[in-house]
Amino acid sequence: MNNSLTIKEMQKIVDEYIGQFKEGYFSPLALMARLTEETGELAREINHYYGEKPKRKDEPHNTIDLELADCLFILACFANSLDIDLEEAFYKVMNKFNTRDAERWNRK
Repeated sequence: MNNSLTIKEMQKIVDEYIGQFKEGYFSPLALMARLTEETGELAREINHYYGEKPKRKDEPHNTIDLELADCLFILACFANSLDIDLEEAFYKVMNKFNTRDAERWNRK
């Protein structure tokens, strides 16, 4: 798959997916728990690939990209459930980094 998506489009796809279920979005607290769970799974994969803890032979092969995408899905659910435009929020946070941390790191 080689399609480009904006963050808004990604949020829309997630919203359409969730919209087909009566339950809708989980509560913010439940979404935070799910994000924590997915982050732990990502950490486990990172540890297997780059850390000192190799996978057992009977462990399923998960990949870092899928674990990152799981986190992204939950973040989109979280934002949608709270009516947050992640694209707009992203530009705000980049502005913060570009101003607050403008002289913090050594530029190339």
